[in-house]
Amino acid sequence: MSTTNLRRRLHHGDVDGRKNEHVDISSADSLNEPLLGKSSGDNFGSAVYDPRRQDLWDDDRKKEQLHWSFLFSNLIAQWAQWLASIIVSSGSIFGRLFPFSSENQINPVYLSPLQEQRLNNLRRRLQIPFDGSRIEHQDALRQLWRLAYPTREIPPLKSELWKEMGWQGNDPSTDFRGGGLISLENLIFFARNYPNSFQMLLSKVQGQRSDWEYPFAVAGINISFMLVQMLDLKSSIPSSKYGIRFLELLERDENVFDHLYCVAFRLLDAQWLVKRASYMEFNEVLKSTRTQLERELVLDDVLEVKDLPSYTMLDE
Repeated sequence: MSTTNLRRRLHHGDVDGRKNEHVDISSADSLNEPLLGKSSGDNFGSAVYDPRRQDLWDDDRKKEQLHWSFLFSNLIAQWAQWLASIIVSSGSIFGRLFPFSSENQINPVYLSPLQEQRLNNLRRRLQIPFDGSRIEHQDALRQLWRLAYPTREIPPLKSELWKEMGWQGNDPSTDFRGGGLISLENLIFFARNYPNSFQMLLSKVQGQRSDWEYPFAVAGINISFMLVQMLDLKSSIPSSKYGIRFLELLERDENVFDHLYCVAFRLLDAQWLVKRASYMEFNEVLKSTRTQLERELVLDDVLEVKDLPSYTMLDE
């Protein structure tokens, strides 16, 4: 590298970060006089000791020192540029040496045509709010009642009997809020595909129960909402590690969200019993349920919902 380039690097603080530091070797190259010249009143001009020769020797030494300092600075600058280029181009060296959490890292996600189709279908379901004035939504509520209580008569859509299923009031339509129609579909799917587990949780027949139990139907709505958040389904393309794993499962099973819902509900009830929780601790139990699901989803050997450890608790 030329002397001019070295001078420019020092001027811009490329080596040690100091600004406005300018070392100009042009002045060093033009040193033709000794640093300690002979004054007009100097009478010491013997042939044995000539101060000009000594000053010239000092000047040569300073020039040599300056030259080596420039070379060393140049070496440091080149090394820094080399290291920076590696970091910028790969971004992986420090990632391997000093691993950071990948929770917040967003990697490109490429969907297969099948994944894209199924994800869009699921998104359309998520966008449908529950509307108690629509006949098909009313029929879905009646269908849920038939599955829950097959030997009982279906009550009016506004009745105190709905509280037995775990709705908070006599009108179930007021409990859906942000859950949407999909939360009702999840309950119906649970009752159809895992009727034994559904009835066990509905009737609260397993374990030592609290005097103030969680309301079954409303808990189901909360589980649907929790899964949507956990799986990052509101994003254009899920990019969290749980969302990405979900997309892999979705390619194998179009109903993976509904199956995962059933696992989550069964897991929530198990956590409820272990913690000996009561109504006021529901949110804490729901949070621990999510944490356990997240742990299981990212296991290497989970290729479908049935591979989840908690799936074994479901009884069809």
